[in-house]
Amino acid sequence: MRIDVITIFPEMVDFPLNMSIIGKAREKGVLDLFVHNLREYSGNKHYSVDDTPYGGGPGMVMKAEPFFNAINSLDIDKADSRVILMSPQGTTFNQDKAKKLSRLNRITILCGHYEGIDERVRELLVDEEISIGDYILTGGELGAMVLIDAVTRLLPDVLGHEESIIEESFSDGLLEYPHYTKPREFQGLKVPEVLLSGNHAKIDLWRRKQSILRTLRKRPDLLNNASFSKADQELLAKLRKDEE
Repeated sequence: MRIDVITIFPEMVDFPLNMSIIGKAREKGVLDLFVHNLREYSGNKHYSVDDTPYGGGPGMVMKAEPFFNAINSLDIDKADSRVILMSPQGTTFNQDKAKKLSRLNRITILCGHYEGIDERVRELLVDEEISIGDYILTGGELGAMVLIDAVTRLLPDVLGHEESIIEESFSDGLLEYPHYTKPREFQGLKVPEVLLSGNHAKIDLWRRKQSILRTLRKRPDLLNNASFSKADQELLAKLRKDEE
């Protein structure tokens, strides 16, 4: 996959995404990540990318021309690509969206700042707007990094154990079950005996029960869209009764 990020703060994006799993994906060639400085496409000697808003009001608005210049320079094939604007007006990012984006060959992410972006960028360049939550950030860079991290770890050969993707929180609509490692007892708390039993059928059942229970207690809203077998439904009904 190739991801291009267009921003006025390229160092803010590029450096953190050279570390950990994303950095390894770049080293392997699984992810080609390019971060572009929007100011280089300003078209003026002052490298200015913003101006005062028509109609008045506080703050500055990011100009359309630099974004168009940047996109045109990238020679994007729209057939298997998406241009995404990180925006509080966008649809809320989730694991399902991450999966869909991970199937593309190319993503281009636009990062806004100041009071916003000239509306013509939305109308003529952007395929979709994505938000990472209902709160205000200083710009789109942090949201872009969240999106890149979530998408990249779903690409083939990025994680050491592919099954870990399947078992993570939100992968099947539920929160993940509890994890334990050595020592067997720490500050009076012991590892559940079932995890030491070697009985994988019982372990799988315990983990499923804990996943459903944890979701019921912490994020019951997720249960409405989770994929349940008949056994899961019976277990959920029992857990709900026990929790009353």
